[in-house]
Amino acid sequence: MAKLTRLGVLFTAKLLGVAMTVAGLIAGVLYSFGGALYELFTGTLNTGTPLAFGALIGMPVIFGATGLVAGAVSAVLYNFAAKLFGGIEMDFDQEG
Repeated sequence: MAKLTRLGVLFTAKLLGVAMTVAGLIAGVLYSFGGALYELFTGTLNTGTPLAFGALIGMPVIFGATGLVAGAVSAVLYNFAAKLFGGIEMDFDQEG
């Protein structure tokens, strides 16, 4: 039985930041093209269409920054809790 007693704060922050940036890119693509299709089918193109394509840049940036901060805070909180309670117990199986 092994225990996970510490997480690297910077590594956890970068990992969650990258994962959330990818999620933000997917959300931005869905939002911008969904908005464009809606305006195309309704027949009215207004200033919302170019702003919706701004989501292709804005959403990954916002999601990534939020993920970076959330990853750092989560790692610090985990490290503090692991000192108090001993960390997460894990079993590893070695093959070969």
